[in-house]
Amino acid sequence: MRALGPGAPVLAFDVGGTDIKSALFDADGTALGLRRTPTPIVEGDRTQALLERLDVLAAELRTTHPEVVPQAVGLVVPGIVDADAGIGIFASNLGWHDAPLRDLASARLGLPVAFDHDVRAASWAERRLGGARDYADAVVLVIGTGIAGALLVGGVPYTAGGYAGEIGHSPIADGPVCACGARGCLEAVASAGAIARRYREATGITPEGAKDVIARAAAGDEVAAEIWNSALDALTMSLAQLTAVVAPQAVVIGGGLSRAGGALFDELRSRLAARLSFHRIPVLVPAQLSGNAGLLGAALRARELT
Repeated sequence: MRALGPGAPVLAFDVGGTDIKSALFDADGTALGLRRTPTPIVEGDRTQALLERLDVLAAELRTTHPEVVPQAVGLVVPGIVDADAGIGIFASNLGWHDAPLRDLASARLGLPVAFDHDVRAASWAERRLGGARDYADAVVLVIGTGIAGALLVGGVPYTAGGYAGEIGHSPIADGPVCACGARGCLEAVASAGAIARRYREATGITPEGAKDVIARAAAGDEVAAEIWNSALDALTMSLAQLTAVVAPQAVVIGGGLSRAGGALFDELRSRLAARLSFHRIPVLVPAQLSGNAGLLGAALRARELT
């Protein structure tokens, strides 16, 4: 994992629907005790279960590294997040609604807590340390099982009370129905999960993920080619809309689909150029911080409190 550089020691937690990444960052910015643990799935008050898990993880990190005394905590979570108010507005897979997570975590851990959305925090890490560091106006797009996004405007995240950046749920077609309940969301057509699902539904064959569908398309599989082409068209449409409205200097793309390399980046570059005219076409940049961007972003946010 990339080091943060010198600064205050902090605890950092990146909470996901499946697991929690946790680490203690020392004064040099080195991550100590980095680990993944399952996100608690319980009946009843899942917020309380999460706080209990964070408390245990923090105690373990402090016990293992007693020489490092954290001064703050960074906590990032998925869903709709109002970072300024410290509230997890809604997270369907984690079962909370209007939960004052920042204040609850601070009371539980005995430290000030910086609270943010996981992808916004990842975008901040990419801005400070990774692919977006040369661009004040950028879109960070994470394409994996779903599609998540974040906007950087003037070098800082644009949040709109937690509702900005839901690029995966921007409508680009009349269908199919998305898991969110809307129709034609980008995520339902162009995420890695959607690409694999659509191929399975069309052929009865279960591919080994989106990369397998892309490989089949390159080998002449017409069904795979049609699905991959429609995913590229959907991504192009979404990026073209963002370019026309926000005019980012760069789009930083991470997540599993970013590992498709030229099959993704070269195609998007040529398709964007063909669709747009006078617009400033953004540079397409691979994310550099991989799956640790959210945790690094959490640590960076925590240091801002010290």
